[in-house]
Amino acid sequence: MTRRGFLALLALLPTSGAAASTLAVPQLSPPNAPLNVYHLGHSLVGADMPSMLAQLAGEGHRWNSQLGSGTSLKQHWEPAEPILDFDQVNTPPTYRDAREAIGAGTYDAVILTEMVELRDAIRYFGAVKYLRRWANLARDANAEARLYLYETWHPLDDPDGWLHRIDTDLDRLWLGKLAGSDSRRNPKHPLYLIPGGQVMAAVARAAEAGNIDGLTKRGQLFAKTPSGEQDMIHFNDLGAYVVALTHYAVLYHRSPVGLPHQLLRADGHPADALTPVAARQVQNIVWQVVTSLPRTGVTP
Repeated sequence: MTRRGFLALLALLPTSGAAASTLAVPQLSPPNAPLNVYHLGHSLVGADMPSMLAQLAGEGHRWNSQLGSGTSLKQHWEPAEPILDFDQVNTPPTYRDAREAIGAGTYDAVILTEMVELRDAIRYFGAVKYLRRWANLARDANAEARLYLYETWHPLDDPDGWLHRIDTDLDRLWLGKLAGSDSRRNPKHPLYLIPGGQVMAAVARAAEAGNIDGLTKRGQLFAKTPSGEQDMIHFNDLGAYVVALTHYAVLYHRSPVGLPHQLLRADGHPADALTPVAARQVQNIVWQVVTSLPRTGVTP
């Protein structure tokens, strides 16, 4: 990327306060082997994104998950709490019971995310307490496990504005209210950040500024409903690829520039793909965002 292109990219990145996102955390060294990763979350994780991540990481990368639809960390923790669409989205061989899996201590990285609306999760679903419980389960099981909070996003039609929510929620909600208590209690073994929302916003801004080949609007990163209308929150193959690149960059401390862009969905079918030019443009954006946020634990 040229200096002019780099400066143009920086102008597209959010400039909201960074008190929580720049909180001093222990430096992480790049992993020296493929990772065994556990994903705990909902449909903004899905099956295709971790599958794409495994393809990007290459031979030796392994993963398991427990998912639901709109599922909170409380619902994952409490046996009596229902998990919507559990049987449909948790199938072998990738499914593994979350309590048993994380408690076994066999994962190099554990990735947690919370339901959205995040304000409701914090106010009504005990998000702070349950994030801490899941993180402590992972810490107690494996003192060397790397712990991550996957920041997602709110719907495109959020009344406060999709980009505004992403710009302001990171420090105030994700790292402030949600993870703040855990961060204060565990300064030597914190939750690091996978900035999914920040990267999606940066890619959307670049697309709408005419800087990504073939992309002109944020909706192109999101799915369509069965009736053909815009899905307001779930990514399509292109969005899944963007988020998989973000996970790769954070977990492996490597630039995603030059990685393959034609991947398979979890079911083995070819995923829709960016053009080669667009893929490289997006890969550059991912790396710039990931390395601009110290809370990812990644340095350039």
